[in-house]
Amino acid sequence: MLWKYLLVFLGAFFFDVVPFPFPPAFTIMVFLQIAFDLNIWWVIVVGVVGSVFGRYILTLYIPFLAEKIFKTSKNEDVQFLGKKMKENGWKSQLVILAYSLLPLPTTPLFLAAGMAKINTLYIIPAFLVGKFISDTFAVYLSKCATENAGSIVEEGFSWKTILSLILGLFLVFGLFFIDWRSLIQKKEFRLNFGVWK
Repeated sequence: MLWKYLLVFLGAFFFDVVPFPFPPAFTIMVFLQIAFDLNIWWVIVVGVVGSVFGRYILTLYIPFLAEKIFKTSKNEDVQFLGKKMKENGWKSQLVILAYSLLPLPTTPLFLAAGMAKINTLYIIPAFLVGKFISDTFAVYLSKCATENAGSIVEEGFSWKTILSLILGLFLVFGLFFIDWRSLIQKKEFRLNFGVWK
C-alpha cells in the first residue's frame, strides 16, 4: 500500500519539477486517489509535499539552465524583478499566497524565483499554504464529483485545463520577453525577443 502513496509523491513531484506549464499536480493526485481508492487526506498531504519538493528542485536547477539558454541581459532583468519582489516584503508573500490559491500554473512564479536567485525559503511557506488549501479543495471536490477515473482523464482535456495551460504559457512568455527594467523603472512596456544565447 505504501508504494501507491509513493506514486502520488512522485507524480506530484514530476508535474511540478518541469520548467514549463504542465497540468496541475492535483490532477495526478485525484487520478491515483480514485484508481487505488486511497485515503484522501494522505493523498493531499503526500501530494503537496511532492509538489513543494518539485518546485524547490526547479528553483535550484533553473538558474543554471537559464544561464545556458538566455543572454546575460535577460537573466539580469529577471534578477532585477526578483529584487523588486523582495522589497515588497509581506505584500509579496500575500501575492504568492493568492497566486497559489488560484487555478493557475505556478511554474512562472518559480521560474522567476529561480532565475532571480531568490532564496526558496522566501517563497515556499506562502506557496505551501496556498497549495495545501487549493489542492485540498480540488482533490476533495473531484472525489465527491467523480465516480470513475475515466472522467478525470476527460477533465484533463477540458476547456478549463486548456485555458489554464494557455494562461501559463502566456505568463512564461511575459516573464521571458517583457523588458522588466523598462516597465518598472521607466513605466515603458517593451518586448525583447533577443533573449536567447
